[in-house]
Amino acid sequence: MSNLGWYQVLTTAAKKVGGPKRLVAMLFGSGVLTGVVGDKVYTTIKHSKEAREAENLKLKVFTVINEGKSNEGLVFHEGDKFRVLEVDNEAVLIEKMGDGNNPYFVAASFLKTISDFE
Repeated sequence: MSNLGWYQVLTTAAKKVGGPKRLVAMLFGSGVLTGVVGDKVYTTIKHSKEAREAENLKLKVFTVINEGKSNEGLVFHEGDKFRVLEVDNEAVLIEKMGDGNNPYFVAASFLKTISDFE
């Protein structure tokens, strides 16, 4: 092996692809492509994880521990149960069990203070 090391490897690769400009363009292009594909994969995995967590949240029935009244006027008594239908940041759409006037929008922070909602 000569003492040229990586220089020799790079010059040989440049000759095979048609020159150093093409080699740099190919390396840059493959880096951009890897970044785009990696971003798509990351986004897909993140969204699928969020969707699974949302589905698990919808299946669970929560119990009211402390009595309270929401800003919307909805009264919760100790032992009441509710199910989460949708979550959008701070707004939570719930179904209050045994209440015929469903569904209700309630603040997530309020639900955390009165129930076992996490």
